[in-house]
Order: sequence, then C-alpha cells, then structure tokens
Amino acid sequence: MASEIRLAFSHPSERSEATATSAPLDRISVRDHIVDVEIGAFQAERGVTQRICCNVVVEVRPLTGPIDDDVDRILSYDKVTEAIAFELSDERLNLLETLAERVADRILLEPQAMRTFVRIEKIDRGPGALGVEIVRSRGAALHPIDPDAADDDALHPELVFLSNAAIASEHLRAWIDQLEALGRPLIFCVGPSDQVPPIASHPLAQRRIDLLAIEQNAWVLAARDARCKVVDTRTELDWAMRNGQICVWAPSKIVLDAVDGPSAKGADAVALASWFAATFDAQEMLVIGEDGPVDAPVALRTMPVDQALI
Repeated sequence: MASEIRLAFSHPSERSEATATSAPLDRISVRDHIVDVEIGAFQAERGVTQRICCNVVVEVRPLTGPIDDDVDRILSYDKVTEAIAFELSDERLNLLETLAERVADRILLEPQAMRTFVRIEKIDRGPGALGVEIVRSRGAALHPIDPDAADDDALHPELVFLSNAAIASEHLRAWIDQLEALGRPLIFCVGPSDQVPPIASHPLAQRRIDLLAIEQNAWVLAARDARCKVVDTRTELDWAMRNGQICVWAPSKIVLDAVDGPSAKGADAVALASWFAATFDAQEMLVIGEDGPVDAPVALRTMPVDQALI
C-alpha cells in the first residue's frame, strides 16, 4: 500500500516505468512547465489568471534507423508544449480534466506517440498543488481529433439576428418556414428586450447583466415558436446543427469562455451576434428589423420588419 501511495504522487515518468509493458518504449518528458492562464469553474477564477504546472510523459515507438541528429526524426518536446498552448488558446476551460484530456488527445496524434501521462496542477489555489493526472493510449482517446478534416465536413449555419420588432412580428412564423426550407442549420440571435436592464457599478457585473438580458429575450423568442430551442454551449450547438434543430443563441457561456472574446458589449447586440457568426466562418448574417455596425467581422444583409419574404 505504501508503494502504491508513493507511486500515485510520484512524477508521471515513474508511473510510466512502473506500468510499462514487455514491449520496449522510449520516453520523452516535459517537467514543471508553468503557464499563466484563466481557467476554472468558480466565479472567483473568471477575469484573472493563475499558474498551472504541467508534467507530461510520452511513451514513443523506438526509431528503427539512425537518428542522424535530425530533429525531424523524433517527437520533439515542442510538440508537447505546443499541444498545451493550442488547447489553452482554443477556448476558455473550466476543468483541468478537460484540458488534460485534450492535451493527451493532441499528443497522441503524433505518429510515434503510443501512450501519454498528463498531470496538470493549479499551484495558486491553496497551500498545496491541486491537480489531475490521466493516462491515455493510442486508439483509446475519448475525444479523437482529426487535424486533416476537410472543410467540407464543417457545418456552416444560417445566422439570423431578430430585432424585438421582428420577434413580435406577425411574419415570424413565415420567416422561420422560409429559412427552414433552405435546408441549412439555423441559428437565431437576439438582443435584450426593450426594458432597461439594471445598472451595476462594476464592468464585469454589467457584462453579465447585459448577457443575461439577451438570454431572457432568447426565451421570449422560443416561446413564440416551439421549433426554436435556446442553446448555450458549442457542444449542443454542434449536435443541434447536425440533427436539424433550430437554435436561439444564449450568449453568456460562449462569450465568457472565449479566450479572444468579443469587444462588443451585450448592449451592442448586433455586433455581438456578428462576432458569434464569424466564429462559424459565416459569410453573412441576416439582420431583420435593425441596422448593423459598419465594421462587422461578417457581411450583414438587412431586411425591414414589414417585409414578408426573405
């Protein structure tokens, strides 16, 4: 028992050695790689950075020929640190478990990598290090990544912004019928209702209030037509687009979790929606009943509320 406890808290390289199979494998490791990042599920962890410490061991298939001092013939340490950096830059994460899983999956894309041990710890959350360690093997990754996936496999939804007048319009059901007939995934974006939201003295609190005001209005739209479902995560959006569900974007989670978030405030609803459209590489966004910003990251096509046909 004592040896098991010691092994549990030892460096991943020792765990790798203790659990090695009969087939000989080489190992590379990155020790005590410290990164400042915004991560965590608690409200106190939002808007601030904290240090995380990454220890990674990769078991690799031995080379069959001479290395010839050629860096292109080996699995470079840079591949490990780049995997960590890539996953941290992709989106803001709440859980170390999620980060560790994604780092392991990305490392195992390398042809030589056979098994990886990933330990990630928060070192500023208390008197000790709080962390997670996982072991993943080639072919057993839970969330495989295909870096060569063709762009044609990506879903490009129809993005539509509805003003409050458009939400209340007698043409709403007909518009949805027309958009649904296009056969593309459909996502609606809305702004806050016409009621003035509460005013907070702190900008982060005000941002939350403005985003929640938009989400309240998203539920108003969903109540107007049962085909519209309020969605707040990219995972659910992806599922909905692949299964023909019409979505209404609830922005709080995606906006607050974005590494490179929008500069637009919640009150600038069309600008915020155009940022969201750009994250899907949308070529344009239809705006019904409102003008859009001239510097939007995607092309905007506007339509008056009194027009029945899209």
